[in-house]
Amino acid sequence: MKFTVTREALLRPLQLVAGVVERRQTMAVLSNILVVLDGNRLSLTGTDTEVEIVGRIELDQDYGQAEITVPAKKLVDICRSLPDGAVIDFSEENQRVLVKSGRSRFQLSTLPASDFPATEESEEDIRFSVSQGSIKRIIDRTSFAMAQQDVRYYLNGMLWELTSGKLRVVATDGHRLALCDLDDLPVQVSEKSQSILPRKGVIELARLLEDSDEVIEVALGKSQIRANTEAFTFTSKLVDGKFPDYERVLPKGGDKTVIGSRNELKQAFSRTAILSNEKYRGVRMLFEESWVTLLANNPEQEEAEEQVAVDYAGETLEIGFNVSYLQDVANVLSSEQIKFTLSDSNSSALLEEAEGGDSLYVVMPMRL
Repeated sequence: MKFTVTREALLRPLQLVAGVVERRQTMAVLSNILVVLDGNRLSLTGTDTEVEIVGRIELDQDYGQAEITVPAKKLVDICRSLPDGAVIDFSEENQRVLVKSGRSRFQLSTLPASDFPATEESEEDIRFSVSQGSIKRIIDRTSFAMAQQDVRYYLNGMLWELTSGKLRVVATDGHRLALCDLDDLPVQVSEKSQSILPRKGVIELARLLEDSDEVIEVALGKSQIRANTEAFTFTSKLVDGKFPDYERVLPKGGDKTVIGSRNELKQAFSRTAILSNEKYRGVRMLFEESWVTLLANNPEQEEAEEQVAVDYAGETLEIGFNVSYLQDVANVLSSEQIKFTLSDSNSSALLEEAEGGDSLYVVMPMRL
């Protein structure tokens, strides 16, 4: 194996691929990335056996064919430490890879490419193409609501629900729920399809995506999802489980509507959070005609109070929420105003963009 590449061409795909590699591995080869040379195309592959990322780089000439695995973190650190504009020469001899740039010279250990786990091909039932920016947007708008280490393992991920012409993504940790729709999707399905992407897969896919109109091809199978662009291929196993019936959680019949400035409410949430209980993060919201008052206190007897003018004409209502959940929603919405739909102090609140949008958020109340 012998090839030359610039630092800039190599660094981004290398970082994306190495990001999926776990530091502590039961198999030594999983700490490595697979480097495959095929003519003038270089591909780099990283995997933890659940999620796999392949990055591709076009080289300036045909360098023949070869493959080897090298330590992921060390190669990233070497490339990152080289100066901008550096040209890197790779060569392999006697199971060692030599990396040279200018007066710098590094020798890395290798493991055979045959030891590297191959991703099993799964039956790909549904395929569609869409812009990267569209997929990035629906992930960014919902991923914060995924559970982290819930024993209900199916909550540690994101539901992708496909119907004809539409992709809906849903994430919930049992205390709040985020939902976002992508309409006008060029896909036809005979019946509703549901797949659960694991948390790590969602995070890695979001890292790969750019906010652009560049097309990404998505293939959803029974056991895995694959996403393809010119620059990379992403593959993730799906979570084997049944996602809860999220539609039952969406509040219905809320008769109290509050509309306020998203920016003013966001700042008020941020300030009251400072003196909320660090463990429970609770704030009380008192809705009165034309105003909402936010109240927070903590075990040190410290208190915060904020008042924000809102469009509300109903009866007085007091309800408690985890302020972090409200902040998360205010951070991902892009509208000028935010709309709350409420029933009573014991029912969940429905939050959305006041002008109507493609996203809905449910936040359960807290007893304070």
